[in-house]
Amino acid sequence: MSVQLYLVTYNVLQILGRVLKIKKNNNRIFSRSDDLYESVEFELKIFQTAAILEVIHAVIGLVRSPVGTTAMQVTSRVVLVWPILHLCSTARYSIGVPLLLVAWSVTEVIRYSFYALSVLKQPIPYFLLWLRYTLFYVLYPMGVSGELLTLFASLKEVDEKKILTLEMPNRLNMGISFWWVLIIAALTYIPGFPQLYFYMIGQRKKVLGGGSKKKQ
Repeated sequence: MSVQLYLVTYNVLQILGRVLKIKKNNNRIFSRSDDLYESVEFELKIFQTAAILEVIHAVIGLVRSPVGTTAMQVTSRVVLVWPILHLCSTARYSIGVPLLLVAWSVTEVIRYSFYALSVLKQPIPYFLLWLRYTLFYVLYPMGVSGELLTLFASLKEVDEKKILTLEMPNRLNMGISFWWVLIIAALTYIPGFPQLYFYMIGQRKKVLGGGSKKKQ
């Protein structure tokens, strides 16, 4: 399989996964149904975990995406999907879940469509360029808010049930608390979100500023 075929296949599968998830669960998302997470759990785990490949793509040079930014974004989502949503039942009913699902799904349908056309060396329609470099103004804060609200909703359960906490028998009762790992993860949003947000603002100016319609 050629690199081009592989990248196109990856992006198309990601688009289909997100579109099917939106179509299947749009009523639950906007009504905040109690079974929202359960209704999207399988697709969310499959396609969000598969996004780890994007870090590998950037590292080995298959794509021109910045490694640090890509790794930061993918890692935060994988942590939300597995250590938090998979293990903490309280997190699944957080108001953050519909927020992050809407933000992730819309963002990724646009982004993967953009990437698929780029790999095929096809002209990028201006409306797609505009969506990719404009909707992030709303979708990125929405996604980050949803991620943090979901993370915070898990803290009490993590602390009470000692989820993923390694306790060591010693006088000081020292160990590795997953509660603190999550707190540190939340703090990384302070430098991380502005870096990603202003990176996208810079990209928008580069692509759309001054009437330019050139693709990346």
